[in-house]
Amino acid sequence: MTPLRLHAAAAATAVVSSPSSAPALLRAKPYHPKSAVACSLTVTATTPSRKAFLSCPDHGQAAAWPPRSAPASSPAALISSFQDLYEFICSGPLVDRIGYTKEKIAESIDRWLLCGAQVARLFRLNELNLSQAEKARIYHFYIPVFLWCEDQVTEHRAKYNEGDEIPPLVIGVSAPQGSGKTTLVFALDYLFRISGRNSATLSIDDFYLTAAEQAKLRESNPGNALLEFRGNAGSHDLPFSVETLESLIKLTKEGMKMKLPRYNKSAFGGRGDRDDPSAWPEVEGPLEVVLFEGWMLGFKPLANDVVKAVDPQLEVVNKNLEAYYDAWDRFIESWIVIKIKEPNCVYQWRLQAEIAMRADGKPGMSDEEVMDFVSRYLPAYHAYLPTLYKEGPSGSKQEHLLVIDIDEERSPMWGR
Repeated sequence: MTPLRLHAAAAATAVVSSPSSAPALLRAKPYHPKSAVACSLTVTATTPSRKAFLSCPDHGQAAAWPPRSAPASSPAALISSFQDLYEFICSGPLVDRIGYTKEKIAESIDRWLLCGAQVARLFRLNELNLSQAEKARIYHFYIPVFLWCEDQVTEHRAKYNEGDEIPPLVIGVSAPQGSGKTTLVFALDYLFRISGRNSATLSIDDFYLTAAEQAKLRESNPGNALLEFRGNAGSHDLPFSVETLESLIKLTKEGMKMKLPRYNKSAFGGRGDRDDPSAWPEVEGPLEVVLFEGWMLGFKPLANDVVKAVDPQLEVVNKNLEAYYDAWDRFIESWIVIKIKEPNCVYQWRLQAEIAMRADGKPGMSDEEVMDFVSRYLPAYHAYLPTLYKEGPSGSKQEHLLVIDIDEERSPMWGR
C-alpha cells in the first residue's frame, strides 16, 4: 500500500465517523455569513438547500445535521475510493493555476478530504455519494480556490514581524452576475472560519446609494437607462465604501468591532435601499481576510470613443468609473477573476434563476423583465470585460491573480 493510500485510509475513517467522534474541523456546525448577525467567530446559523449548491445560497432553509448517513464500506473499498478521488483531484483544471503538483496534492490529501467533507455538509450533500457535478464543484472549484486563498493569506502575513498589527488581506472576487460568485464566497468564508481564520464578506451591492440618492441620480441623468436603477458606476456611495474598507482593515485587535453594511434589494418594490444599521452583521477583530465580491470589480475606464461605440449611454458611466480604483480596487491585494465565454451567458443564468423561482411559487421576473434587467448591465460587460481579461485589474500582480475560466454550466474549465 502506498503512503498516499495509507494516509487517505486514515482520513476516510475520520470522514465517515459520527459527528461526535470526528475531529473538531468536521464537527463545526454550518452557518450562513449573512444570517450570522450576532456572530463573528461562532459558527452558527442556517445552511442553503441542496438546490442552492449549483446556484446561490438559500438564506431561509434550515440546516440538516448530521448529513445523510453513508452505507458502511470495507477498508479496502474506502482506500480504492479515495485513490480514485486523489486522481480526480489531480485532473482538475485549476491544479496547475494554484501551483499544485500531484506530489503536493498527495502531501496535503488529508486537507483536501477534510475540506471536501465540510463543503459537502455545508451544502447538505453526502460526501461519500456525490454526483459527478457535485464532486467537480467541490474538488475542481471550491477547494482549489480556497487553498490558493489560504496561500495568499499566509504569504501576506509572512511580510510582517512577530508582534505587528497585521491588517487583513482583502481578496477581490470579480465575476459577472449569475456566475456563482456569491456561492463561492459563501463557501470560502465558511472554510476560512472552520480552519481558524476570522473572515468577513462584503459585496459592492452593500455600497449602493440609498433609495433617495438613487432617485436623485436618475433625475440628473434623464433618459439614461444605465443609471435609471442601481448597478452601473455612479450608483454607489464611494465615500461610504472608502470609510468602510479603511475601518475594516484596521480591525487588527481583539475586542475591536464594527458593523458591515448590507443592502436590501427587495425594498421599495424591488428598487432597493440600504438596510437599517440595526440589521447589519457585526464583525470582531482581529480579522485575517476580507472577501470582497462584485460584478464590476476591476473594471477600468476606457477612451470615450471606445465606450460610445458600445453604447453612447456608457459615456457618463465611464466617467464615473474613474473614481472607482481609489474607492475599491486599491484595497485589494489578491484577485480572483471568473472569466466567462461571452456576456450573453448572464441573461441565460438570470433567466434560469427566475424560472426556478417561479416554479417554486416565489415572485419572479417575466422573461421580458429579465431581458430588460440584464440589458442595463450588458453594455458594461461588452466594454470592460475584454480589458479585464487581457490586462487584469489595475494594480494587480500576476502572482496574486487567479483567473478561472468557466463554461455555460458555471464549471471551471481549462483556460484558453
